[in-house]
Amino acid sequence: MFLSLPRRCVCEIVGTYCLVLLGCGAMVVEAQTGALTHVGVATVWGLIVLTMIYSIGDLSGAHLNPAVSIAFAALGRLPFRDAMAYSVAQSLGATLAALSLRAVLGVGEEKLGATMTLLPAASAWGVEAMMSAILMWIVMGVSTGAKEKSITAGLAVGATIAMEAFVAGPLTKASMNPARSLGPAIGAGYFDGLWLYLTAPIAGALIGGFLYRWVRVETEPEG
Repeated sequence: MFLSLPRRCVCEIVGTYCLVLLGCGAMVVEAQTGALTHVGVATVWGLIVLTMIYSIGDLSGAHLNPAVSIAFAALGRLPFRDAMAYSVAQSLGATLAALSLRAVLGVGEEKLGATMTLLPAASAWGVEAMMSAILMWIVMGVSTGAKEKSITAGLAVGATIAMEAFVAGPLTKASMNPARSLGPAIGAGYFDGLWLYLTAPIAGALIGGFLYRWVRVETEPEG
């Protein structure tokens, strides 16, 4: 199904809004009540990505992440104009979600699920880049062009997000997504270390995407 760019951007706004509202919302609820546990929070992140892919994967691609959109553009799978529009839409959706959480829950010590780390900046940057490279490798494997190609895409990408949240969540909050970090930072007014969450996912996505394409081209039969 082909949609105009404005309609696809609306899908990305809504999708990223839901991603941050429920993902960061789970973090806030866990910080305030302890009811979800780390496993529960990571599961919520995976499930919301899975459901958004099933909801809008065939409409906008359900990128929900500027790093993914920019990597697709660099790989020639998405026009750069579209990638920039997607990135703005995703950042807007994430910011609206964070402001929604703030309006309902206020800003406590959890800072609306803002991304932060106790690791040295270089180590945190490396973790986010590696996690983003893995995520983009998986996305490349289950997508055609800039859209999802099968019903297994939601399961594969959602499971990847959950697994990475299990492992990297305690270290860096496992963002892998500049919009997901930017929205809560604006909502909470917490900008410490934001630069690494804006740059590392993009670098990692580019590495993962280009590496996958290189392997794929090498294994394609000739003729």
